[in-house]
Amino acid sequence: MSKQQVLLQIIETLKVDLDVATRAAQTAYETATHEENIAENKYDTLGLEASYLAAGQARRVEEIRQSLVRYQAFTLEPHDDQRGIQPGDLITLESASGQRQQLFLGPDAAGLKLHHCDALVTVITAKAPLGQSLLGKLDGDAVEINVNGARQSFEIVQIL
Repeated sequence: MSKQQVLLQIIETLKVDLDVATRAAQTAYETATHEENIAENKYDTLGLEASYLAAGQARRVEEIRQSLVRYQAFTLEPHDDQRGIQPGDLITLESASGQRQQLFLGPDAAGLKLHHCDALVTVITAKAPLGQSLLGKLDGDAVEINVNGARQSFEIVQIL
């Protein structure tokens, strides 16, 4: 598994998401401004609801656009064992039950999931509790976080 390939896949996914969101925003805008959706009385709220949707879609487009810009400008560094986990690292965690998960510590787009080399990779950021817990950790270290009020422990089994 290559973190450079994961980064390129994140960029491609964000490009696709941006295209889809842009088309959805345009459709919502056209619906909100269509002459048939002009309110005929104070109870006719279709146009108002469509304008709220259009505003939300426009915000989503801007969020994705900003994420894409951050990833396109992001420079990957080789993992440094002296510094521990840093943004740009691809991390494999293992739970006490032996279940593994792949994480990419990125600058943005937290929660984005993608399939790479037959594994599900989840993007996290250093702003999230798990991301904060991972910063500076080394291969073999344990990380504990609260998930829905339950304390969970993971071992770092690989850092790329």
